[in-house]
Amino acid sequence: MTAPIPRDIPDLPPIPGHVVLPPTVVPARAVLIPARRRTVAAFRGLIALLALTGVAIELLAADIPPTTALSHFTIQSGILLALVMLASARCAWSAHHPLPGALTGAALFYVIAAALVHHVLLAHASSPFATPDVTGTAWQTAATHILHTAVPVAAALDWLLLTPAGRLHLRQAPAWLLYPLAYLAFTLARGELLPPGAQDRYLYPFLDVAQHGYKIVLGNALLVGLALYALAVLLVALDHIRPDPVRRPR
Repeated sequence: MTAPIPRDIPDLPPIPGHVVLPPTVVPARAVLIPARRRTVAAFRGLIALLALTGVAIELLAADIPPTTALSHFTIQSGILLALVMLASARCAWSAHHPLPGALTGAALFYVIAAALVHHVLLAHASSPFATPDVTGTAWQTAATHILHTAVPVAAALDWLLLTPAGRLHLRQAPAWLLYPLAYLAFTLARGELLPPGAQDRYLYPFLDVAQHGYKIVLGNALLVGLALYALAVLLVALDHIRPDPVRRPR
């Protein structure tokens, strides 16, 4: 005959009748619809491909050395946007943390700034710095339209339709202007180092010191800088008043 089994075994804690697990917070990125993540990643990958295509055409089809082409603000901002879009596509595909808004906002700001400078100052017939008489091959024309129109529009659509709102802040605007300021210093230093009469000594006519002198060029740079700061403030304001495409209805 066996001994009865005790209800409580010595040296063992009693088993609770009901286990209550602590509440956990699931990040929103972990519950995003997989189809939406793939759509966002694919669209951003296409933007990166479009930007790199424009840069490649400009480097291969232009009648200037690649180093000169790479010195243009449009080319540099296009490369930056392509890298940011590739990284953003990877984050969206793998449901990782999105890139900082300061970085994605800067990439968007630079391509829009390059597009506005091109269309307002360089391609507009009424501009004193317009260059409508400069024509290139069909490939060069295609690269111009890709980098100055298609890429900025696509980047703006990604920002408006696929990017959470309210991620840009006014304190980021001065930091965004550091790159254009550094580019101005680079352009002026490059022009001083090249011999007089060199082709594309100054890459933009409103920064041509040989033709206008430093006083006018620095005045032009100041006006462009103020316009760029106004553009940055406008982007921040729009980012806080536009509808949030990521927020789900309750």
